[in-house]
Amino acid sequence: MQKMLSYIRRACDDYNMIEDGDRIAVGVSGGKDSVMLLAALSAMRRFYPKKYELVAIILDPQFNGVQTDYSKIEELCKSLEIPLVIKRTQIGQIIFEERREKSPCSLCARMRRGALHDAAIEAGCKKLALGHHYNDVVETFLMNLFSEGRVGCFSPLTYLSRKDIYMIRPLIYAPENEIEAAVKRLSLPIIKSACPADGNTLRQTVKERLAEEEKNSPSVTEKVFGALVRSGIDGWGKAN
Repeated sequence: MQKMLSYIRRACDDYNMIEDGDRIAVGVSGGKDSVMLLAALSAMRRFYPKKYELVAIILDPQFNGVQTDYSKIEELCKSLEIPLVIKRTQIGQIIFEERREKSPCSLCARMRRGALHDAAIEAGCKKLALGHHYNDVVETFLMNLFSEGRVGCFSPLTYLSRKDIYMIRPLIYAPENEIEAAVKRLSLPIIKSACPADGNTLRQTVKERLAEEEKNSPSVTEKVFGALVRSGIDGWGKAN
């Protein structure tokens, strides 16, 4: 946990993600990244100089019309003394049954973000923490380059003026393999995704291509991440 806390504190300090008195919603999918983020932000409350509150928010897409069992996440939230909000949605039905999307990830992400923003605001939060990590940053940058022909990525800190809410991504310095190892070491509960497209996405393709490239150039991920930070585009120049 100590390594995760150092990554998260560094990101929060570099990009001024947390201010005194913040009430922060944490988007929890049940996957390793969001669960790790929730546990680490909870632990960081003990020593971070800026005091903040947390609320965990789960959006259940109800894939195949079935409610997901989040009882293990409920138990975790109780042990961390963090209130949990579970919103049951029709996202799965809309994407896979009504619209029958061939490339569902983009629409699903937009719908989930919109629903998360609304749920965070309903919970009295002005900030929403998402579990995007170091590898997600590089993969998203390459996805935008390969599929859209543009240079860019999501931002560490984003203000949505239309809804008056900030999105923060405290895990941006944490490598995926270290998150996975920490989750196993801490025995944190993970809920496997029931998404029909899981493992068959553009992100997975980019992840595999990047892994192949790493065999020939072991520092390529680090170089892409460093180039993005130095470029300053999309809010990636350090705030401090």
